[in-house]
Amino acid sequence: MNDSDSQLLARCRAGDQAAWQVLVSRHARRVYGVVYRFTGRVDEAEDLTQEVFIKVFQNLERYRIEEGAFGAWLGTVARHQAIDRYRRRRDERFREDESTLESLPSREAGPLAELERDERVRLVQSGLKALPRDLRAVLVLCDLQGVSYEQAAQMLEVPLGTVKSRLNRGRLELAKRLMRRVEARPQLLARGA
Repeated sequence: MNDSDSQLLARCRAGDQAAWQVLVSRHARRVYGVVYRFTGRVDEAEDLTQEVFIKVFQNLERYRIEEGAFGAWLGTVARHQAIDRYRRRRDERFREDESTLESLPSREAGPLAELERDERVRLVQSGLKALPRDLRAVLVLCDLQGVSYEQAAQMLEVPLGTVKSRLNRGRLELAKRLMRRVEARPQLLARGA
């Protein structure tokens, strides 16, 4: 079938399932390539590719040919879906990391040690939340989640040097904030973080 995308879209809007299958076949590799660059995993990229096509099918009426080629619009939808998924997962991982911090065992037994550990966790969490979003994102990805610098650069769509710079600035800023807060409670440092 040699119909153009616009011809296929007109047929899709009229309910032609065969035209939709041709569009999916024609653009599946491109969409998969876009989302794979974000996820880095075959299984996630396959799932996300399906999500993208579902979203596109549900929103076919929104596409206007005057706004550009269908393939370009589809690529934009794919990028947005991948970014949305990344943000949802990042937020979920951040919440998981916070709960992991809270579940760390205390070095010393007893209620006082438990209270001090809880206070250290609260200090780190509030310090992270106080950081600018770009610095916090890199710290959470690299330091809490163990993501490589290269993966973080790809996920955040910034150069590798920017990740390294933000990581350095974020660590320094977090340390400054924690030191200011701990100055009033020196026993927290004496007991260890």
